[in-house]
Amino acid sequence: MKRMFDFVSAAILMLIFFPVFLGIALAVRLTSPGPVLFRSCRLGQGNKHFQMYKIRTMRTDAPQVATHLLRDPSAFLTPIGGFLRKTSLDELPQLINVFKGDMSLVGPRPALFNQDDLASLRSAAGVDSLKPGITGWAQINGRDELPIPVKVEYDAFYLNAQSFAFDLKILWLTVIKVFRKEGVSH
Repeated sequence: MKRMFDFVSAAILMLIFFPVFLGIALAVRLTSPGPVLFRSCRLGQGNKHFQMYKIRTMRTDAPQVATHLLRDPSAFLTPIGGFLRKTSLDELPQLINVFKGDMSLVGPRPALFNQDDLASLRSAAGVDSLKPGITGWAQINGRDELPIPVKVEYDAFYLNAQSFAFDLKILWLTVIKVFRKEGVSH
């Protein structure tokens, strides 16, 4: 049932947000050199690698590491990158990942391929058995503000408490958090 919900929801949302995506794509192209989409190698279900899509918010010369590891992440942002991140509009292309089955709407956020600390803690907690999500329990409980061990605790809680009703609650709370721009540090 979850896969069917993800597939149908992603298809509908891609249609609804297509005009928004086109506007953002034009703005990205006009304000910084490089591609509109950014593909990031991430860890999926079972720690298998997949390409996650995002709208590019960083300059093309930015190091490919977790943003929190950069000394000054804002130095690498494109002119509209901060706005796209604060509004979470940079996440729109992940609907393609959901549609394809690489991701779910709700699940733990996919770790970067080189985030060994996060991956090992998730594997130890069994969280790697879940399909990663666009949003998740950790995202609505702190997002960028949470240290990795705390993120994993929230992810493990989701693993044990997951249900369709819980997913709907997380989706609703995500909408509220996005509109309030809560939990985004860069």
